[in-house]
Amino acid sequence: MIRTLPRAASDRPRLHAFGARKSRLRRKEGRAGLLLAGPGALHVLIWVGLPMVVALVLSFTRYDIPAPPEFIGVDNYVEAFTSRSFQRAVLNTLFLTIVAVPTAMIIALVIAVLLNQGMRWQGFFRTAVFLPHITATVAVAVLWLWIFNPDHTGLLNRIIGTIGLGPVSWLGSTEWAMPSVIVMYIWQSIGIKMLIYLAALQGLPPEVGEAARLDGANSLERFWYMTVPLLRPATFFVLVISVISSFQVFDQIYILTSGGPANATTVMTYQIYQSAFQASRMGYASAQSIVLFVVLIILAIVSRRIVGGTDAH
Repeated sequence: MIRTLPRAASDRPRLHAFGARKSRLRRKEGRAGLLLAGPGALHVLIWVGLPMVVALVLSFTRYDIPAPPEFIGVDNYVEAFTSRSFQRAVLNTLFLTIVAVPTAMIIALVIAVLLNQGMRWQGFFRTAVFLPHITATVAVAVLWLWIFNPDHTGLLNRIIGTIGLGPVSWLGSTEWAMPSVIVMYIWQSIGIKMLIYLAALQGLPPEVGEAARLDGANSLERFWYMTVPLLRPATFFVLVISVISSFQVFDQIYILTSGGPANATTVMTYQIYQSAFQASRMGYASAQSIVLFVVLIILAIVSRRIVGGTDAH
C-alpha cells in the first residue's frame, strides 16, 4: 500500500498565501466582469426590461388615449383571443413563418455550401447575397413595388407577359399578396443566414469529411450524414433568429400592402400597430404584444426540440 506523506508544516503558510491570492484574483475578475457588463445590462434593463413590465401592466387596463388607464383585468386578452382580425393576423404570421423560414434556410445553406467550395468570384457572390440584408427595408420595398407593379410596366408582369400571361395584381389580390410578401422576405433574409452557415462550414474539421470519403461515402452522403449534423448548432441559431425575425415583419407589410387586401397580409406586428397608433387602444395593443412575446418563447422552445439542441452529435 502506498501511503501519502504528510505535507511539511513549512508548506502550509505558502499554500494558505497562494489560496488567498487566488481568492483575491477571482474577486477582482468578478468586479471587472460586473463593471464591463454593467452598461450593457443597464441598457437592456432600461430599454427592454422596463417597457416589458409597463406593457404587462397596461395589458390589464383600458388605456384609450387620451383617457387615463382603467383596470379591467383580463378583458383585453379575452378580446384578443376572440377577435377575428387578431386571429387572422396570427394565422398570417404563422403561414409566413412556416413557408419563409425553412425555404430561406435551405437556400442559404445551398449557397453557403457552393461558396465554401472555393469557387471563382466568391467575394463578389457573397457580397451580392448579403447586400439585401444590410439595405434599408424601405429601399428594398420600393424596389419590389416596381417588380410587383400590377400593370405591364412591372418587371414580373413583363417577364410572364413574354409567355402570354398576366398582368397579375400581385399585391392587390388576396390570392397573391401574401406569397408576394413572402418572396420579398426570403430574398432579403437569405444573406445573414448564408453568412452564418458559411462561417460554420469553414469551422468544420476537414478530417471528418476526408475520413468519410476514404470509407467510400459520396458527396451527398458526406453532406447529409456528416456536414448537416455538425451544423446543428448553427442551424439552431439560424432557426431561432429567423423565427423571431419573421414574427417581427412590419416594414415590408406597411410599405407593400398596409395589411391588405382584406387583411390578407395583416400580421401580428401590424395588427398591434393598428391597435396602438390608429385606434389609440394602448391597453389592448399591450395585451397583443404580450401574446406575441409568449408565442415567440414557445416557438423558440419548439425550435430547440426540432433541431435537437445546440450540440452536434
